Amino acid sequence: MPDWSFLTNHARVLLCIAHDPGARLRDIAASLDITERSAHGIISDLVDAGYVVKQRDGRRNRYRIEANLPLREPASREPAIGDVLAVLLGSKDGLAGLAGLASADRPGGGPADGAHIITSRAGGPGGVGLAGDDGPGTA
Repeated sequence: MPDWSFLTNHARVLLCIAHDPGARLRDIAASLDITERSAHGIISDLVDAGYVVKQRDGRRNRYRIEANLPLREPASREPAIGDVLAVLLGSKDGLAGLAGLASADRPGGGPADGAHIITSRAGGPGGVGLAGDDGPGTA
């Protein structure tokens, strides 16, 4: 494995979640060659910052990426996380071409495979979370 990477572990964890919103913590850690403790800390950071919403699904967790949020870069508030994920996941036609990512033009606006990723920008039309969701970082 190389000594450095263009992407932080936080970005790599987001990519894992985008590929499989139901991924187990140990699977995320193993695929990224990090410890489970590191993966847990990163997911906690992402949840605390509002980029990921964690939901219990029986004995497991499912994750939803709040793709409408801007990058956490001091120099720029654009593009949104979802736009970056679309590029990194190799979509040629934006988020609409990725399985597992919500699309505003899909009937019902929902994801193709049960993933719950919001794709509109903050303040834009369609920026809706789950029923009863008061926004990122709220319980």
